[in-house]
Amino acid sequence: MAYVRKDAYHQRAQREGFRSRAAYKLEEIQRAHGLPRPGQRVVDLGCWPGGWLQVAARAVGTGGRVVGVDLAAIEPSLDLANVFALVGDFTEARVTPAVLDALGGPADVLLCDAAPKLSGIRVADRAREEALLEGVEARLPELLAPGGGLLLKLLDCPEAEQVSRRLRARFAKARVLRPRATRKGSSERYLLARGWKG
Repeated sequence: MAYVRKDAYHQRAQREGFRSRAAYKLEEIQRAHGLPRPGQRVVDLGCWPGGWLQVAARAVGTGGRVVGVDLAAIEPSLDLANVFALVGDFTEARVTPAVLDALGGPADVLLCDAAPKLSGIRVADRAREEALLEGVEARLPELLAPGGGLLLKLLDCPEAEQVSRRLRARFAKARVLRPRATRKGSSERYLLARGWKG
Protein backbone atom coordinates (compact mmCIF):
# COMPACT_ATOMS: atom_id res chain seq x y z
CA MET A 1 0.00 0.00 0.00
CA ALA A 2 1.28 3.48 -0.86
CA TYR A 3 2.55 5.70 1.93
CA VAL A 4 0.15 8.64 2.36
CA ARG A 5 1.76 11.24 4.59
CA LYS A 6 -0.96 13.85 4.57
CA ASP A 7 -3.83 11.62 5.67
CA ALA A 8 -6.71 12.72 7.94
CA TYR A 9 -4.69 12.24 11.13
CA HIS A 10 -1.77 14.24 9.74
CA GLN A 11 -4.09 17.09 8.80
CA ARG A 12 -5.83 16.94 12.18
CA ALA A 13 -2.48 17.07 13.99
CA GLN A 14 -1.58 20.23 12.09
CA ARG A 15 -4.92 21.84 12.98
CA GLU A 16 -4.74 20.87 16.65
CA GLY A 17 -1.08 21.76 17.20
CA PHE A 18 0.35 18.27 17.70
CA ARG A 19 3.88 17.62 16.49
CA SER A 20 2.89 14.36 14.80
CA ARG A 21 -0.07 12.20 13.81
CA ALA A 22 1.31 9.60 16.24
CA ALA A 23 -0.06 11.73 19.08
CA TYR A 24 -3.49 10.27 18.39
CA LYS A 25 -2.25 6.72 18.99
CA LEU A 26 -1.10 7.58 22.50
CA GLU A 27 -4.19 9.69 23.12
CA GLU A 28 -6.43 6.74 22.19
CA ILE A 29 -4.49 4.31 24.39
CA GLN A 30 -4.38 6.76 27.29
CA ARG A 31 -8.14 7.29 27.23
CA ALA A 32 -8.91 3.58 26.96
CA HIS A 33 -6.30 2.23 29.37
CA GLY A 34 -5.33 5.11 31.69
CA LEU A 35 -1.63 5.06 30.83
CA PRO A 36 -0.15 7.47 31.79
CA ARG A 37 -2.20 8.97 34.63
CA PRO A 38 -2.17 12.32 36.48
CA GLY A 39 0.85 12.90 38.70
CA GLN A 40 3.02 10.19 37.17
CA ARG A 41 6.63 10.38 36.02
CA VAL A 42 6.98 9.35 32.37
CA VAL A 43 10.00 8.71 30.15
CA ASP A 44 9.59 8.73 26.37
CA LEU A 45 12.43 6.97 24.55
CA GLY A 46 12.82 8.10 20.96
CA CYS A 47 10.60 11.13 21.54
CA TRP A 48 11.16 13.14 18.33
CA PRO A 49 9.22 15.03 16.97
CA GLY A 50 7.36 15.43 20.26
CA GLY A 51 3.75 14.36 19.69
CA TRP A 52 3.85 11.76 22.46
CA LEU A 53 5.49 14.27 24.80
CA GLN A 54 2.55 16.61 24.25
CA VAL A 55 -0.05 13.94 24.99
CA ALA A 56 1.84 12.57 28.00
CA ALA A 57 2.28 16.08 29.44
CA ARG A 58 -1.45 16.66 29.29
CA ALA A 59 -2.19 13.23 30.79
CA VAL A 60 0.10 13.62 33.81
CA GLY A 61 -0.83 17.27 34.45
CA THR A 62 1.07 19.82 36.48
CA GLY A 63 1.79 17.28 39.22
CA GLY A 64 3.59 14.94 36.84
CA ARG A 65 6.76 15.09 34.80
CA VAL A 66 7.71 13.87 31.33
CA VAL A 67 11.27 13.39 30.10
CA GLY A 68 12.01 12.55 26.48
CA VAL A 69 15.23 11.31 24.91
CA ASP A 70 16.13 11.28 21.23
CA LEU A 71 19.14 11.56 18.95
CA ALA A 72 17.46 14.62 17.41
CA ALA A 73 16.59 17.78 19.33
CA ILE A 74 12.92 18.76 19.64
CA GLU A 75 12.79 21.96 17.61
CA PRO A 76 11.17 24.28 18.17
CA SER A 77 11.22 23.26 21.83
CA LEU A 78 7.93 22.45 23.53
CA ASP A 79 6.79 25.26 25.81
CA LEU A 80 5.51 22.90 28.49
CA ALA A 81 6.61 23.33 32.11
CA ASN A 82 6.39 19.61 32.92
CA VAL A 83 8.34 18.38 29.87
CA PHE A 84 12.11 18.00 29.53
CA ALA A 85 13.71 16.82 26.28
CA LEU A 86 17.24 15.45 26.28
CA VAL A 87 19.46 14.76 23.29
CA GLY A 88 21.20 11.39 23.40
CA ASP A 89 21.13 7.72 22.44
CA PHE A 90 18.76 5.99 24.86
CA THR A 91 20.30 2.62 24.08
CA GLU A 92 23.50 3.76 25.82
CA ALA A 93 23.72 3.30 29.59
CA ARG A 94 25.47 6.65 30.07
CA VAL A 95 22.24 8.49 29.17
CA THR A 96 20.29 6.89 32.04
CA PRO A 97 21.60 9.08 34.92
CA ALA A 98 20.60 12.26 33.08
CA VAL A 99 17.10 10.87 32.50
CA LEU A 100 16.67 9.86 36.14
CA ASP A 101 17.95 13.24 37.30
CA ALA A 102 15.49 15.10 35.06
CA LEU A 103 12.62 12.81 36.15
CA GLY A 104 13.47 13.07 39.85
CA GLY A 105 13.55 9.27 40.18
CA PRO A 106 12.45 6.15 38.31
CA ALA A 107 9.57 6.44 35.87
CA ASP A 108 6.06 5.19 36.55
CA VAL A 109 5.59 4.72 32.80
CA LEU A 110 8.04 4.10 29.98
CA LEU A 111 6.89 4.97 26.46
CA CYS A 112 8.66 4.13 23.22
CA ASP A 113 7.24 4.86 19.78
CA ALA A 114 10.67 4.66 18.17
CA ALA A 115 11.36 2.67 15.04
CA PRO A 116 14.62 2.01 13.23
CA LYS A 117 15.41 3.76 9.98
CA LEU A 118 14.47 1.16 7.41
CA SER A 119 16.71 0.38 4.44
CA GLY A 120 14.41 -1.98 2.59
CA ILE A 121 16.90 -4.80 3.15
CA ARG A 122 14.90 -7.23 5.24
CA VAL A 123 17.73 -8.84 7.22
CA ALA A 124 19.30 -5.48 8.05
CA ASP A 125 15.98 -3.92 9.03
CA ARG A 126 15.07 -6.82 11.32
CA ALA A 127 18.49 -6.56 12.99
CA ARG A 128 17.95 -2.82 13.57
CA GLU A 129 14.52 -3.42 15.07
CA GLU A 130 15.97 -6.09 17.36
CA ALA A 131 18.81 -3.78 18.47
CA LEU A 132 16.38 -0.96 19.24
CA LEU A 133 14.06 -3.19 21.28
CA GLU A 134 16.98 -4.75 23.13
CA GLY A 135 18.13 -1.22 23.96
CA VAL A 136 14.74 -0.50 25.55
CA GLU A 137 14.83 -3.86 27.34
CA ALA A 138 18.28 -3.07 28.77
CA ARG A 139 17.16 0.31 30.13
CA LEU A 140 13.99 -0.94 31.83
CA PRO A 141 15.60 -2.14 35.10
CA GLU A 142 17.24 1.26 35.58
CA LEU A 143 14.46 3.55 34.40
CA LEU A 144 11.18 1.91 35.42
CA ALA A 145 9.93 1.80 39.00
CA PRO A 146 8.56 -1.50 40.37
CA GLY A 147 4.90 -1.85 39.38
CA GLY A 148 5.39 0.54 36.45
CA GLY A 149 3.88 0.40 32.99
CA LEU A 150 5.28 0.09 29.47
CA LEU A 151 3.96 1.07 26.05
CA LEU A 152 6.31 -0.10 23.29
CA LYS A 153 6.02 -0.09 19.50
CA LEU A 154 6.68 -3.44 17.83
CA LEU A 155 7.20 -4.09 14.15
CA ASP A 156 6.06 -7.38 12.64
CA CYS A 157 9.12 -9.62 12.69
CA PRO A 158 10.31 -12.68 14.65
CA GLU A 159 12.96 -10.62 16.45
CA ALA A 160 10.35 -8.24 17.85
CA GLU A 161 8.20 -11.18 18.92
CA GLN A 162 11.12 -12.71 20.84
CA VAL A 163 11.75 -9.47 22.76
CA SER A 164 8.01 -9.10 23.36
CA ARG A 165 7.83 -12.59 24.90
CA ARG A 166 10.73 -11.83 27.23
CA LEU A 167 9.19 -8.53 28.31
CA ARG A 168 5.74 -10.03 28.92
CA ALA A 169 7.29 -12.42 31.44
CA ARG A 170 8.63 -9.47 33.44
CA PHE A 171 5.25 -7.75 33.88
CA ALA A 172 2.16 -8.82 35.77
CA LYS A 173 -0.12 -8.15 32.78
CA ALA A 174 0.49 -7.52 29.09
CA ARG A 175 -1.47 -7.23 25.86
CA VAL A 176 -0.90 -6.14 22.27
CA LEU A 177 -2.87 -3.24 20.80
CA ARG A 178 -3.34 -1.68 17.38
CA PRO A 179 -4.69 1.87 17.73
CA ARG A 180 -7.16 3.16 15.15
CA ALA A 181 -4.73 5.96 14.25
CA THR A 182 -2.19 3.41 12.95
CA ARG A 183 -1.61 3.86 9.24
CA LYS A 184 -3.43 1.43 6.98
CA GLY A 185 -1.00 -1.18 5.73
CA SER A 186 1.37 -0.68 8.65
CA SER A 187 2.59 -3.78 10.50
CA GLU A 188 3.21 -1.88 13.74
CA ARG A 189 1.45 -2.68 16.98
CA TYR A 190 2.00 -1.82 20.63
CA LEU A 191 2.85 -3.86 23.68
CA LEU A 192 1.00 -2.47 26.69
CA ALA A 193 2.33 -3.97 29.91
CA ARG A 194 1.66 -3.20 33.58
CA GLY A 195 3.14 -4.29 36.87
CA TRP A 196 6.90 -4.26 36.19
CA LYS A 197 8.45 -6.99 38.32
CA GLY A 198 11.95 -5.51 38.18
